[in-house]
Amino acid sequence: MYGVLEEWRPVVDETIESLLPRTIDDAYLADFFGEPTYSYDSAALQGALSDPIWELLDRGGKRWRAILFLLFVEALGDDPEAYLEYAVIPEVLHNGTIIVDDVEDGATHRRGEPALHHTHGMDIALNAGNAMYFLPLKIITRNPGDLRADVRLDAYEMLMYELNRTHLGQGMDIRWHNQKEIEITDAEYLEMCACKTGCLSRIVARLAAIVTDNQGVEQAVAKYAEDMAIAFQIADDVLDVEYALEEGGDFGKGVGNDIREGKKTLMAIHAAENAPPEAAARLEEILWADENTDEDVREVVEIFESVGSVEYARSVAEELSESSKAHLDGLDLDPEPASKLAAFAEFVVDRDV
Repeated sequence: MYGVLEEWRPVVDETIESLLPRTIDDAYLADFFGEPTYSYDSAALQGALSDPIWELLDRGGKRWRAILFLLFVEALGDDPEAYLEYAVIPEVLHNGTIIVDDVEDGATHRRGEPALHHTHGMDIALNAGNAMYFLPLKIITRNPGDLRADVRLDAYEMLMYELNRTHLGQGMDIRWHNQKEIEITDAEYLEMCACKTGCLSRIVARLAAIVTDNQGVEQAVAKYAEDMAIAFQIADDVLDVEYALEEGGDFGKGVGNDIREGKKTLMAIHAAENAPPEAAARLEEILWADENTDEDVREVVEIFESVGSVEYARSVAEELSESSKAHLDGLDLDPEPASKLAAFAEFVVDRDV
């Protein structure tokens, strides 16, 4: 799966540049946004939009949402290259949510470097992140592939539905983050993931079905994407804890970030329900603290380990991965890309980075 990601990533980045060039000039602004009423300041917009956005994109990211879209297009019997511009819609949306999430979470780093609101200021970061919710919609307006009007309307309505639900997920996550007590059920946590992470992946699958005129499989592939995305989120939460355990307790930079940020992960929910009362209270105390030491992070991981929370979260992710693959059964998909879709559902829980 890493080979597929590496093969397509340069193509995806080149396509993103057609949406937002690395260098903004007056000609691009007039073409993309319309003629100015008075006069654009291209230098200001370079520093406010293109520079911070490309700084984040150049730091990394697997571009798996765009690549998954292209796999779906191929599985549905169409030519991926004919829909490259549509592939960047979920990728740009995802990176926009990252910028905004980092502000809301008070994150210090993203992809190994200071978060954008630290390097460019909170005002520029928020504006750039919010702009990334809207820039991709221009692709549908420009209509590459000459989609019918009703197909374009379906795409718009789908995006509005899913993007609204992402904010439900983020709202729940923020609210829980601002509460000391862990009083969340597994079902509520999974719903948060289904909205916050799942909706962006549902966009990937549903958009591929819509633009290739395969609405008959839209909901089935959306369920594949949703279950896969929830599995991805849980596995992502588990990874740094497992890394610390496997490396003999290396709690250095980049390990235990969710603990340091006080996130109510599935592991934290499980531990709060199953640990002795004094350990559960200590867990809540550490997650609620403004700052945590390496020793605090170590203590939380030990609580997780003592009641099997890491293993529990891992098992839920694996079950969702299997459920994800099952949604592809019975669909008339091209066998080779369909096998890659199944492999992707396994990759999200088996990866080590």
